[in-house]
Amino acid sequence: MRMTKIYALAGQVEQMVREHQLWTPGSTIVVAVSGGPDSVALLHVLHMLAAPERHHLQLIVAHANHGFRQESVAEAEIVKSIASDLKLPCEVAHLEIPEYIERTGMNGQAAAREQRYAFLHATAAKYSASHIALAHHADDQAETVMMRLIRGSGAAGLAGMAISRTEKNVELIRPFLRIYKTDLMDCCEESGLQYVTDESNNSRKYVRNQIRLDVLPFLGQYNEQIVKALNRTADLLRADSDYLEQEASEQLTAILKRTKGGYQLARADLTNTHVALQRRFIKLILSYLAQKTDTESDSFDYEKIEAIRLGILQTQPTTWMLDISERIQCVRSYDQIDFIHRLDSQGPVAYEYRIERGHGEQWISDHSGLLRWNEISYDSVLSEVRPKHRCIAFFDADCVHFPLIVRNRRPGDRMRILGLNGSKKVQDIFIDEKIAPVLRDTWPVITDCTDQILWIPGVRRSAHATVEEQTTRLVRLEICRYEG
Repeated sequence: MRMTKIYALAGQVEQMVREHQLWTPGSTIVVAVSGGPDSVALLHVLHMLAAPERHHLQLIVAHANHGFRQESVAEAEIVKSIASDLKLPCEVAHLEIPEYIERTGMNGQAAAREQRYAFLHATAAKYSASHIALAHHADDQAETVMMRLIRGSGAAGLAGMAISRTEKNVELIRPFLRIYKTDLMDCCEESGLQYVTDESNNSRKYVRNQIRLDVLPFLGQYNEQIVKALNRTADLLRADSDYLEQEASEQLTAILKRTKGGYQLARADLTNTHVALQRRFIKLILSYLAQKTDTESDSFDYEKIEAIRLGILQTQPTTWMLDISERIQCVRSYDQIDFIHRLDSQGPVAYEYRIERGHGEQWISDHSGLLRWNEISYDSVLSEVRPKHRCIAFFDADCVHFPLIVRNRRPGDRMRILGLNGSKKVQDIFIDEKIAPVLRDTWPVITDCTDQILWIPGVRRSAHATVEEQTTRLVRLEICRYEG
């Protein structure tokens, strides 16, 4: 029996391996096998390449029975038979997707994909596999590009599926992505490979099938090479997108600050960059946060990213909060932009520390600062009584009632303002000083034992216990932040 086509396919895959470093010799690879001609051809090609004298691969067959069709059980048996003939371990999952759809309300194809990939990753973890091989081919790529073009997508979307990408510390590889469906069918026919036919692929119920059966043939009237043209477009845009992604990632690393609740960005650092990088900065940050719940960055569509970008570009000082997803928020506080993940930010935790007479230090964990205090003679610091900055304050020791209390703000807090008659709400003081809303509930407030607010470090000093001519002893307070 002639088997030239499968050898030709193996040669093409080896070229892809060299060009894209798809794996290293000795790798363990989970091969997703639906039982169709594409995945069956992939399994046999990889089995050929797995020989010790070639790439010395360890292969595991993984088949997902979605439970949509009565034929699924028989198809699973066929896949197990193929794996047995090749003497390969085989994992089969019975996913019961219709029941999952009814329970979650998800779209059918999205639910199937979610559960299928979860199974593939679980199988990879079970066998300590470094790769998952998928049988997507060039015709699949053309359909993907066309679907994204119709829905509206940028360069990253129109770049289509990646030949290789990392997901959950496993490399997803598509060795057939530049090989066309007809070549795979010819290989199966020539080699006598057994495969199953999924009749649902001919149903126009699904958008992808409509693209394949109707849209691409129609466009073929204007360009007979439409599938190749779409693949060429994807290749060109993939290179452009990868370069921009790398550039954006490097620049973002220099300006992005990690915070307890997520990430923080100065408005000027975003507005001073090109619009193409602005959008990628935002999408990258959202992707970093989404990894906590395995959410795909593709869920952050153009409208959401653009709403954030335009909100940041507003020149008028403003504060706003935008819910990006169920767990992710973007908050603008004047010229500070915070991207917050609710798994990290569960709201402020009340804290309270006591400060006794004398001297000492107290770490304020929620504010990430170190408070130092000591009592000193007025004469010895005559030149220093006027603080050098807002993180130092002096008080008349005889007018301060110990112990002092360091705490976060409480509803109704007011402070007598130095130089003004009467008191002012702490909330209004924060607003006047443009303190970011996300910081206000954890910002320290220092009171005496009667709950008289003496000082809001870095913000305002009260009119209480001021230093006068008759003062003989001082209480010196200083708060030191990470920044020094």
